[in-house]
Amino acid sequence: MNFADLGLSKEVLDAVFDAGYSDPTPIQEKAIPVVLMGRDILGCAQTGTGKTASFTLPMIDILANGRGRSRMPRTLILEPTRELAAQVAENFDTYGKYNKLNKALIIGGSSMSEQSKLLDRGVDVLIATPGRLLDLYERGGLLLSDVKILVIDEADRMLDMGFIPDVEKIVSVIPKIRQTLFFSATMPAEIKRLADIFLINPKEITISPPATLVNTITQGLLMITHNTKRDLAGLQKKKRAQLRKLIKQESVKNALVFCNRKKDVDILNKSFKKHGFNSATLHGDMVQSARMETMGKFKAHEYDFLICSDVAARGLDIDELSHVFNFDIPIHPEDYVHRIGRTGRAGKHGRALSLAWKEDQKYIKAIEILTGKPIPQVEIYSQETFTQSKENSGDTAKKQNQVKKETKGEPIEKAKKNHQSPKKVDRLTPKSPETTNSENQIDDDGWDGHMPAFLLRPLK
Repeated sequence: MNFADLGLSKEVLDAVFDAGYSDPTPIQEKAIPVVLMGRDILGCAQTGTGKTASFTLPMIDILANGRGRSRMPRTLILEPTRELAAQVAENFDTYGKYNKLNKALIIGGSSMSEQSKLLDRGVDVLIATPGRLLDLYERGGLLLSDVKILVIDEADRMLDMGFIPDVEKIVSVIPKIRQTLFFSATMPAEIKRLADIFLINPKEITISPPATLVNTITQGLLMITHNTKRDLAGLQKKKRAQLRKLIKQESVKNALVFCNRKKDVDILNKSFKKHGFNSATLHGDMVQSARMETMGKFKAHEYDFLICSDVAARGLDIDELSHVFNFDIPIHPEDYVHRIGRTGRAGKHGRALSLAWKEDQKYIKAIEILTGKPIPQVEIYSQETFTQSKENSGDTAKKQNQVKKETKGEPIEKAKKNHQSPKKVDRLTPKSPETTNSENQIDDDGWDGHMPAFLLRPLK
């Protein structure tokens, strides 16, 4: 099946083909026709499956007729983070380029007055984070009485970040007669409860079991031993050194490096720069403009490494990201799934490698229980062993080449002359006493060098 079979308009199909896509992913194949029919959706799909396009593409077609009025958006998309919201906005720019739709991105860290001006002009699509949206709504800068389609994306992340009360408040002021598209990478009990409240007779679409990983990601775990008497600073220094060694033995094109704490992001970035790595940081304390600029430069390959907190764990779609490194094992196993899901996307292969102490075993066990498979351990190869092995291989090759040169073109007669056949052992000829047992076949047979007389008699 290709996109042309899903019922999308020519304008949307042209934009999809311009972006280089022809075949939909499984969730796109299942969700797009249902959205075009106007049904509610409860979608559970792992990260990297093309979930965003599964609702943006049909929404563009639905919104092609009609226009949004001032401060009254026709559709609302709720995202847990600014990066995810910006990613969805990029999707509308990419796939809606042949449709004249207006959109507004309402997120923290940006000018509220500029966002209000966009709403005053009237928008068809409003993409927002819950906090900033409620702020604008309570100031009277926004009306939600004309929302026809509501999208709640990454609902489990909303739960983790404590946004569910805000989401419930927003949904309470939106018309009850609407189409709701509810997506989550995992489906814990609380998220299922919300889905039962928000949705009416939804079509349930589950592409992969919750928290499973795509098979295009190769995982690895480097266990680091340490002396418990050492200070924390010394341990972290050793860990940074091990990470650099791991990176040097990998064929890294570009990589995300995740830390659990914001201050460790900055420390690790300084260490990277000190040792000649081309890196930058991304975390929640940065202003939105700086975060967007950094992401843009990383996507443009101006940086090879982006050292980040979990703010980058979801929704970031980076073309052909070769590696993800977990400098710290995440406390919540779901975060591990989302972190490493930044690589191995769209059918391409990626590697996800994590560093851990023995104290991280409980977190590793939780991850393995969630994903249903163990994380294979890797090791850092000794440079001396690698160099010696390479030299030995070179010596062997030289010897083989020398033999080839010596025998090349040698006359057959000379080769025969030089060839020595194995010595034949005459078992009927007695050996001299000086002959060693290793050379005397008869002695080996237990005759002790003595030849019986009857064997020496001539034949008649």
